Amino acid sequence: MSFPISNIYEIIDRIQATAGFYFSIAQLEKQVSNMPSDPPLDALDLRLLDQLQRDASLSNQALAEAMGVSPATAHRRVRRLGQLGLIERTVAQLSPQGLADAGLPVLQAIVEVTLDVQAEERLAAFEARALAEPSVQQCWRVSPGPDFVLVVAVADMAAYQAFAARLLTQDANVRNVRSFFAVRRARFGSELPLPLPAEKR
Repeated sequence: MSFPISNIYEIIDRIQATAGFYFSIAQLEKQVSNMPSDPPLDALDLRLLDQLQRDASLSNQALAEAMGVSPATAHRRVRRLGQLGLIERTVAQLSPQGLADAGLPVLQAIVEVTLDVQAEERLAAFEARALAEPSVQQCWRVSPGPDFVLVVAVADMAAYQAFAARLLTQDANVRNVRSFFAVRRARFGSELPLPLPAEKR
């Protein structure tokens, strides 16, 4: 039996849903190993990505039920999305307020950094140093304005001062620093926009 390459995933899903027959991952990979490139994302892929970026704590069974597909289909699709590099990692998002209530306060800051010399190698050198700092949650190169915006999380002001002494110094080619300390987090999210049908948004 042969199918057009562009339709193989849709056909496999239909077989699984109607006949209860499941392709193994090895069989699937063998079927598509000669494809010139990965097939485009379909509506199910986008719905899975949307659900997972909002709440990845669902079991595979619950995810399959929410998507209206078999558990095998959900598992295979999520595995493929990870292989394509669309899912970077799955983590638990901690609550700063919850940690504070448990006696583990967190000081968060947004830090604007302007370098003295903006040559590419100097930008790359500072970026490498920032990425090596465990306190740096996010590191963005931006333009115009400062060269970098960092999101930093430390235990307290003493820890922030130690962080600043390590990274935000003249030998790191830093000319100017502006730090903004969080007093309240009204919203935090990591969802990216996806082209979902209107009824699925």
